Amino acid sequence: MKPTMVARVAALLSPIALLGTALALANPVQAHGYVSGPYSRAAACKMGLNTNCGGIVYEPQSLEARKGFPVTGPADGLIASAGTGFTELDQQAYGRWYKNNISTGPLTINWTYTAAHRTSQWSYYMTKQNWDPNAPLKRADLELVSTIAHDGSAANTKPAHAITVPANRSGYHVILAIWDVADTTNAFYNVIDVNVSPGSSDSSAPSAPNQLVGSGATSNTVDLTWAPSTDNVGVTGYTVLRDGVSVGSSATTRFTDSGLTSGRAYKYTVRANDAAGNTSAASTSVTMTTLAGVLKDTQPPTTPSGLHSMTVTESSVDLMWSASTDNVGVTSYTVLRDGVIVTQTSATSYLDSGRAPGVTYRYEVLATDAAGNASTRSTPLTVTTKTVATSTGSTSTSAWSSTGRYVVGDIVTNGGTTYRCIQTHQGYGDPNWILAPSLWTRVS
Repeated sequence: MKPTMVARVAALLSPIALLGTALALANPVQAHGYVSGPYSRAAACKMGLNTNCGGIVYEPQSLEARKGFPVTGPADGLIASAGTGFTELDQQAYGRWYKNNISTGPLTINWTYTAAHRTSQWSYYMTKQNWDPNAPLKRADLELVSTIAHDGSAANTKPAHAITVPANRSGYHVILAIWDVADTTNAFYNVIDVNVSPGSSDSSAPSAPNQLVGSGATSNTVDLTWAPSTDNVGVTGYTVLRDGVSVGSSATTRFTDSGLTSGRAYKYTVRANDAAGNTSAASTSVTMTTLAGVLKDTQPPTTPSGLHSMTVTESSVDLMWSASTDNVGVTSYTVLRDGVIVTQTSATSYLDSGRAPGVTYRYEVLATDAAGNASTRSTPLTVTTKTVATSTGSTSTSAWSSTGRYVVGDIVTNGGTTYRCIQTHQGYGDPNWILAPSLWTRVS
């Protein structure tokens, strides 16, 4: 009988293999995505258009926080950094940041994905007419201007979004772009600084890329090159589409598409993007066929990186990591808790429930391909579950107010039901917040 995948993975976790793993581990990097056109504040830091940005210049893709904005998500004053510790991004003053010149009306938003997670939606907010550009950015400054629904598939299946800048905006404003991941509790938050001019600014799309050429096909990879596009302001990057679906982006005129099936034909096109979010027409297509034949796969996937947890409760740890790459394709990830396999999943996330409160756990993840090759273990993540909550607020019961401020442990009643506060927050008049499970729990 052939050994199961779990058995094959377990066999690789010998003391010798573990020693090799310990020597080979690299520092984790959270890798997910950011708005690249128009430049987000973080992307402009990466490009050198913003200065004194701190470590975000190396990780513009790492602005991750709890989804559910505005009910949950980063706190007021920490929206630009998503509360991640990149506090330089939260500095708010009229002349502090590079501004993209845009106009009222249609605006195209482009994301660069370093891990195209399954997606439920994107939401776009914009500062109101009377906002104060010299005060910390807060929820009350923002209003929703567009929501782009998605079907739960990978984010790069919808590479560009069309939103509408309201006609009553002018001058300096901030757009907040939120990318909700479908299979975790998290989202990515990007602020975009813009200077709005009615009917003016850059509305010219780059020229379509030409001379697209495919070369160097193997059984699972294709190399693509093309001639540079031109733009009235400047091209910021290119989006590569395989069979009509975005599969990656490039800041240069080269791209390698990997993880393909042997002996199969693929049709490629390329589009150019500029800083204002304008997207060119597609290039002429080129069809490439990978080499036929079944080759023995002995190459393991890369080590999963960026293992972290944004949500820890008394009884669960919500894990997430960046996707590994493989010469053929990653089929699953193995999650280990304290050195013992707890699950295998095809997703880049896992909710480990049923944990004990106040206990420290050590997590690792490894990737496996269809041939059974396993990567080395990720850098370990040590997490301590929360202790059983004790009240830090009022123990007396009062009627809930949609504009009240509450701290963990406060007890209120609403509609004949008693609730206990589980997250400190300030109400803004929304009558539905009492039903938010991230803020209140029913008291039996």
